[in-house]
Amino acid sequence: MEKLELIKGCAKTLKLNNLSANASTIIENADVNDLSYQDLLLDILKSEVNLKEKKAQERLLKNAGFPIIKRIEDFDLNFQKSITPRQINRLLELEWIDRMFNLIFLGPPGVGKTHLAIAMGLKAVEAGYRVSFVSMDNLMHVLKTQDISRKIKGKVNSILSSSLVIIDELGYLPINKEEANLFFQLISALHEQASIIITSNKGFEDWTELLGDDALTTAVLDRLVHKCELFNMTGKSYRLEHRQSIF
Repeated sequence: MEKLELIKGCAKTLKLNNLSANASTIIENADVNDLSYQDLLLDILKSEVNLKEKKAQERLLKNAGFPIIKRIEDFDLNFQKSITPRQINRLLELEWIDRMFNLIFLGPPGVGKTHLAIAMGLKAVEAGYRVSFVSMDNLMHVLKTQDISRKIKGKVNSILSSSLVIIDELGYLPINKEEANLFFQLISALHEQASIIITSNKGFEDWTELLGDDALTTAVLDRLVHKCELFNMTGKSYRLEHRQSIF
């Protein structure tokens, strides 16, 4: 018993959390299965690696800030035919993140833009990429208040250090000139430093009205579409077509 406590103590000091918590079970399993010293040591190390990878992914998922979990397996390609299974499978390879390509999903509400954006972001997290999800409305608040709040400044730094930044619902709420300038500065900072996913209910022809300035809009689009896949999503609202009722 004394040696077992010493093992746990040493494991805790070395931050071998799985060994520290499960030392007695690991030893009993080794006895039952008559493991060699090498096999026992390998099992211990594999367990520690798996635990660290799991915790790292949990941190990535938490820091991503997804409002809800949406998986690609739940996306109804029979209902939304603007994007093909071949395109989905190609995107799931995540090569576009390594090449710093952007994805832009345009279309009316309910056609699956946010679902796809979150699903791609979730796959990126599972692959070990650092992801930040933010709605356009919340992004404007973050950018405007970053100089007066350490916590919000940390959020901005997290966005800037991400491999993938998802900006959801651009165009649903009006923005002023200051906000448009801040948005341009962010896009410029992320250009060729990270991949960006944008969902919007407005086509590019309406972005000038949204951002309030021809030159600014041109500069934003120039950076976004330089390396970009554009998806014009059409059709009916999935939510309205699959409306649920309590009666």
